[in-house]
Amino acid sequence: MSEAVTNYLTEVNKKFQSGIAREHAYRGLFETLIQSFLPTITVTNEPSSVTDCGNPDFVLMQKDIPVGYIEAKDIGKDLNHKSFKEQFTRYRNALDNLIITDYLYFQFFQNSELVHEIRLADIVDNEIIFKAENFTQFENLIRNFTSFVGQT
Repeated sequence: MSEAVTNYLTEVNKKFQSGIAREHAYRGLFETLIQSFLPTITVTNEPSSVTDCGNPDFVLMQKDIPVGYIEAKDIGKDLNHKSFKEQFTRYRNALDNLIITDYLYFQFFQNSELVHEIRLADIVDNEIIFKAENFTQFENLIRNFTSFVGQT
């Protein structure tokens, strides 16, 4: 079981249990998790003017080149809900390498196509229950995410 993912989910659960945490409360924890897998990648939360389709919540850079984007919504939000459709469609169509997440569930898109989905935890009776069997695959997916070669 991945220690980094376990630590991440433990801290996410603490914030979630407070009952007052919202989407932005988890961003620092998520950035730290991603950085732990990708020490040569720069992860920027709330980048400005990195795309012409809007600004996803995170951009991952290899030197000065964007290698991927991540859009995060609050824990437990339905990522397929119609309220997100316009934004997510715009991002998928414009960004070759994109993750959409609620910090527990991750959708990986390449060239507008969903290529992977993985869940690190479920919410059961207002408690975050880890899915440890997915941790290693998640780490590999994150590492592979930044090696994707899209259009230049």
